[in-house]
Amino acid sequence: MSEHKSAPIEQLIDIMATLRDPQKGCPWDLKQDFSSIIPHTIEEAYEVADAIEQKNWSDVREELGDLLFQIIFYSQLGKEQGLFDFNDVVAGLNEKLTRRHPHVFSDAEFADDEEINTNWEAEKVKERDAKGHDESVLADIPLALPALSRADKIQKRCSKHGFDWDTIAPVVNKVKEELDEVMDEVIQISPNQANIEEEMGDLLFSVVNLSRHLKVKPERALQCANKKFENRFRQVEKSVLEKGMRLDSCSLEVLDKEWEKVKQAERNK
Repeated sequence: MSEHKSAPIEQLIDIMATLRDPQKGCPWDLKQDFSSIIPHTIEEAYEVADAIEQKNWSDVREELGDLLFQIIFYSQLGKEQGLFDFNDVVAGLNEKLTRRHPHVFSDAEFADDEEINTNWEAEKVKERDAKGHDESVLADIPLALPALSRADKIQKRCSKHGFDWDTIAPVVNKVKEELDEVMDEVIQISPNQANIEEEMGDLLFSVVNLSRHLKVKPERALQCANKKFENRFRQVEKSVLEKGMRLDSCSLEVLDKEWEKVKQAERNK
């Protein structure tokens, strides 16, 4: 590692190179490749999001550092294989950001947010065409996205090309239709689990579509629902324990009454 005092980002790049040094590097880091660190990258991204949701700003700073380390790691792997290095990553990002924002970095003018978004999407189309691979309008939607977020992106992309309902009524009807199809499979004499799973997928996809038409982010909506349920259930657990009972020995009727008490307390706040 360089002995002279350098900028923090340069020091980080040096640290990464040392960790990957074949003679004196870290055995764990030396074993890694592009594929093996993907799960860590995804985990770090979620930890950033969680820290932001918790408004724990010291944790946000730390988790952003951990996420940055993932980028530095990929860049080191790219450098070792002669593919790219960190400067290439940054230079590409700089070029993309200035090109996608001509109303900020050049003389282009747009009337409103809709025109800005139209230009943004047009630039992304050019980028897909330049790559010369899959020509579908869905080509660059990441496979690794959470399923709800990916469904939302797929639907938005299709909508921009005219494949969408103009009103909410058929969207709601589709949700009802898909729910009926789930139950049709469930009530079979010999239910086929694969069919039930397929129909449940269709139902979830239609609910995402309803969320999109209502301008609700489905991933965030479900996260909020998870958080609300968890908070309520924790209060139920606490109440049951305070009464000297075990959770697993309580009947559903007892737990449901406790649940309703928690909801009523929320309404009375």
